[in-house]
This record gives sequence, structure tokens and C-alpha cells, in this order.
Amino acid sequence: MLHEEIIVKGRGIMGEFTKVSEIFGENVFNDTVMQERLPKKVYQKLKKTIEEGSDLDLATADVIAHEMKEWAIEKGATHYTHWFLPLTGVTAEKHDSFISAPLPSGKVLMSFSGKELIKGEPDASSFPSGGLRATFEARGYTVWDCTSPAFVRQDAAGATLCIPTAFCSYTGEALDQKTPLLRSMEAINKQSLRLLRLFGNTTSKKVTPSVGPEQEYFLVDADKFLKRPDLIFAGRTLFGAMPPKGQELDDHYFGTIRQKIAAYMKQVNTELWKMGVSAKTQHNEVAPAQHELAPIYSEVNVAVDHNQIVMQTLKRVACQHGMKCLLHEKPFAGVNGSGKHNNWSITTDDGINLLDPGKTPHENIQFLLVLTCILKAVDKHADLLRESAADPGNDHRLGANEAPPAIISIFLGEQLEDVLDQLISTGSATHSLKGSKLSTGVSTLTDINKDATDRNRTSPFAFTGNKFEFRMVGSRDSIAQPNIVLNTIVAEAFKEACDVLEAADNFEEAVHDLIKQYATDHQRIVFNGNGYSDEWVAEAERRGLPNIRSMVEAIPALTTEKSVKLFTDFNVFTEAELKARAEIQFEAYAKAINIEAKTMIQMASKQLIPAIIKYATSLADSVNTVKAAGANASVQAGLLEKVSDLLVQSQKALDNLTAITNEAASQDEGQKQAVFYHDVVVPAMNELRAPIDELEMIVDKEVWPYPSYADLLFEV
Repeated sequence: MLHEEIIVKGRGIMGEFTKVSEIFGENVFNDTVMQERLPKKVYQKLKKTIEEGSDLDLATADVIAHEMKEWAIEKGATHYTHWFLPLTGVTAEKHDSFISAPLPSGKVLMSFSGKELIKGEPDASSFPSGGLRATFEARGYTVWDCTSPAFVRQDAAGATLCIPTAFCSYTGEALDQKTPLLRSMEAINKQSLRLLRLFGNTTSKKVTPSVGPEQEYFLVDADKFLKRPDLIFAGRTLFGAMPPKGQELDDHYFGTIRQKIAAYMKQVNTELWKMGVSAKTQHNEVAPAQHELAPIYSEVNVAVDHNQIVMQTLKRVACQHGMKCLLHEKPFAGVNGSGKHNNWSITTDDGINLLDPGKTPHENIQFLLVLTCILKAVDKHADLLRESAADPGNDHRLGANEAPPAIISIFLGEQLEDVLDQLISTGSATHSLKGSKLSTGVSTLTDINKDATDRNRTSPFAFTGNKFEFRMVGSRDSIAQPNIVLNTIVAEAFKEACDVLEAADNFEEAVHDLIKQYATDHQRIVFNGNGYSDEWVAEAERRGLPNIRSMVEAIPALTTEKSVKLFTDFNVFTEAELKARAEIQFEAYAKAINIEAKTMIQMASKQLIPAIIKYATSLADSVNTVKAAGANASVQAGLLEKVSDLLVQSQKALDNLTAITNEAASQDEGQKQAVFYHDVVVPAMNELRAPIDELEMIVDKEVWPYPSYADLLFEV
């Protein structure tokens, strides 16, 4: 027996080690735990609810709640919380202990009822609602989502039973990310089954989107973080000159992981594995101090919850290691930002991946229909897909060297593009390009099989073998919204295809005609070239593809007539919910930029400009001293003149930003105010940053009040 198999947990030269299979999911109320602890009939009822959506009666819920409580208490839990995803961008929770009213003896019982499991009642007016809830209308409900397992989180508060829930208003509107996500999953399941039945599949009972979201992040020293108000308040550096070395040597990417970071990653992995998160891949990313964690695929609802757990764990564990985890999309200008590649596929309950082309894609008619339906969906709703990845941080990232452009296009690769070209030109495809052998020219290295297609990292929506990788999503965002959009737009395309095919007299002819039609009508969305090039921007405009450069420009896509019809037809959003979400997005943008502008004003006025004045004064004294000694003071005088000129520019820009930020606050809230922040305040912020960043390269480091980029990126 191998040493790893013998030892479950122990200590070695490098510290504590753990056998993953022994701890994975130990803090999750998963299927194994439910089978062990629940009566057979109760377990079967719960499984039916999870798999078929049937109602769960209160008596059954009482039994589940009792066993869940007993299990959690064994894990050390004293409290439970309904854990939900409001429209704040982060999770929310209110903790209640398991204790009930004291007994006459002075003791207490530990209780947890089915009613408490199923329903909670947070204040709905205290979360973003876009006008759906007024301040005086406070009632809202959290509702247990039994499709996402409850888990025990262990932290400084002890152990807490976390119950994933949906969150809706008293009047029934969704106030969260989970409710519309679950609705979109039902939509794509229904339409996918229709499509499968047309191809003779009578065994698959459920189709579920699966997602594997990669997570990029930065780690910086906690003490240095606390000396940067911009990192504290805005999550990104609002000032900062580039150090002599950035990422230009490409030596950080996949480089050896430093021991301090490795210890951090080890603890992150262990905690995630205990909570059932299948953290698999870890590595250094392109920028200094940047890293990535990627899990194995899971059903989209669970993947959304798991990604929130990942982000929370990354931040919490960093503090325990004397670091801070930055999840902002662009914490440092001049180096790579962080994204979250959303790897999306559709899989049946019996293991069929609808996006698997097989060895001969040209003969796989079902796959070709699915593929061309997705082409149609993305082409028709490119604006919605772009909006789903819109946030203030992504405005700094999209279109830069590490991120896809703001133009939505699809990369298919040479093999599938060739198949579609055959369909478009001749009406049928007769062959598929094959992969070849890769010979290294080294006799001791085995020749390997090459894929039929290379990858394209400049594409925002790329087919990567048996899935689509949506690369636009921001690193701190929930992946719920992009998957809501993907599920719904593909459900619509499947529905429209099924409507045609179910009415056809000759299915074989109809499906071939439809595949050719979709491939022809939507070939403009396919682009396999360099998405970073200026030529592509011009070509995309010629093709009529939207180039939505900012969050403010993207938000209106939510409330177009096309979008309202899409989401209401599939019961994913009501028109009121869409308008509310648009309003929330505009407000979120305005508030984020307002915080950044005020932070810049405070940093510049209270510390930066006084420090520059202090340095200029010392230069002036030096000039006078040297002149008094009869020596040449031209160097000092020239430096003083340059510093003084930049100081004047800085003060002028500061005064301008202050006035403009005050003016922004007086704008009507909503779209008008958000546009003002984007068009007027952001340029004014850039005008203030430019001279101060230049001054950072001149002023004595001992005088400069904040840690530099070099301090933050290279001294973790």
C-alpha cells in the first residue's frame, strides 16, 4: 500500500499533509450524508424534489431539518444561516442559533424546524431592488434551494450551517441572482429535451448546464494594503507608476510557486475540498503577484454557489497569512487584470454532452444543430451577453492584452469552421479535418496527437473541444448573470428550431436545411483571427457586430423590446425585474465611480500634494544652498521647475475633479447620472492621475506617502 494511502493526516518535513479523498465534502450535507441519515421515504421525497421539482411537504421538511441540525451540531455548529445572493455582488447571511426557549430547568433545547429550513425573512428594502421595494415595504423571503447542498463553514465565528436560498420580495419579484438562474435552468432543460426527442432520445430525463469557472486573483502584503486608501475603498490602485519590471519577461506565468503562496494555496484547497468545492488547478498567472484557481465542472447552480465560496475563502485565508486577496478586475494599471473564464456546456442526466462533436463532427447532425443554434443565439443577443459581463472594473480590462475585446464573436477553430463552410457552400459536409502527430524532433520524446484546432485566447466566446469558454466575466462578479443569459438565449434558439422541426414533413431534410440556414445567417459572428487587432474592430463594424465599450453603454440591453420578450417568454425575468436590474446597474456604476473619485480627492489633497510640496520645498532650499556656495544649481533648479509644473497640473486637476464630483451628485439618479460619471468624472480622474504618477517617479521614495507598485507586486 502506498504511503499516501496509509496516512490520512499527519506531519512531515514540510508540515501537515492530508489525504484529499478522506476530507472531500466532509462539511457538506451531500447525497451520501442524506442517504445515511434520512429515512428512506424522506430521502426519496427530497430526491424527487431535487430532480423533478415536486413540492416538499412540511412534515418531510421537519425530518430533513432535524437531521441537518444534528449533523451540523456534530460539526460544531451553533448557528444556521440562510445564505443568499442579493444584487449587491456579494453573498448575504443572517445567523440564528439553534437554541429554543429556555426550559423550566434553566436548560435549552437545540431545535431547527422544517419551516425554519424552508423559509427566512430578511429585510427586502435594505437590499438593492431597483424600486421593486420601497423603504417602508420591508418584507422579503429567502427560500431553501434544495438543489444546492447545505454546508458547514468553519471560521473565526466557529461553525455555521449555511443553507443556500433564493431571495424574493413579498410581491414575488426576484431580488437575487439564484431565482432567475433556476428559472433559466428550467427553460433550457425543457427545450433541450424537446430537441433530444426529435433525434430519438427517449432515455434522458433532464438536461443541465455545467460550468467550470476559473478564478484569477492578486495577493499583496496586508500591511502595505492598509497603507493604500484606494485599495481599501475601491479595490484598485487609483494612483501608481509602473515599476522598472512588470510582466514583460513572462517569467511569472506558470513559474515556480513561492513557499508563502504555496502555503496559502494549500490551506485554500483544504478548506474548499472540505466544503465540496473541487478545486483542481492552481498556478501563477501572467502578472506579478497574480494567481489562478480552477475547479472541476459542476451543475451551474452549484457552480455559482461554489464560486462565491471560492472568493470568500480566497479573501479570508489571505488574511490568516498576512496578505490581502484582490479580486478587482484591474487592481494595477499596466499589468494584466483578472477575469473569470466561464466554461459552459450542456449535459444530460445520463452523461451525454450536447457539445461533444465526436470524432467526425460533419456526420454528427445533432451536434451541428446544437452548434448552429448557439451561433444564432449569440449573434442575436450579443448585446445581452456583453451586458452580463459588465461592471466598472471590467471597463479597465476588456480589450486589453490579457482580455477579450468588447466585441462579442465566436471562435470555432479550423475543424468546425471548415465543416460550416462546407454546409454553407454546398449544403452538406463530407469530411472533418483531423489532428496530426506532433513531432518534437527529440528521439526520447514520444510523438503526441495534436488537436485538430489550435486555441484562440483573444476570443470572448470560444469553442474548446466540448464546451464554450466565455472569457469576458469579471474576476469579482457572480457567474450567475452570464449563465442566466446563456441558458435563456440558447433555450430560445432550441425552441425556435424545435418549432420548425416538429412541424416538418421530412425531418431529415428539414434539419439539414435548418443547420445550413443558421450557419449562413449567422456566420458573421464567427471569427478565428486576432481579436486584439485594429483590423478586427473595423471588420466587426463592417459585419454589423456591436462594440459595446463600457458598462454604461451595455446596461440598456436589459430593457430592449427584444430582451423583454426573450426573458418574459421563458419566465426568467418579468419586465419589472429587468427594469429594476437596469436601474440597480446604473446606480452601482455611479456609486462605484463616486467612491473612486472621492478616494482620489482625499488621497491627493491630504497626502500626495502635501508630500510633493514638502519635496519641492526641500529642492528649493537645496537650490538656494548650492547657489549660496557659488556652485552650479542647474540640476536642482531644473528638477524643481519640473516638479513645480507637475504640481500645478495636479492641483488644477484636483480642483476640477472636486468640482465635477460635486456636480455629479446633483444629477438625476439612474442612467443620466451614470452617463455623467462615465463621460465626465472618469476622464477627470485620469487627468489627476497622470501628473501624480509622473511625480511618483521623481519624488524621494522616503517622502512618497504610499507603497509603490514595486512594493505591492514584488514584496508579498
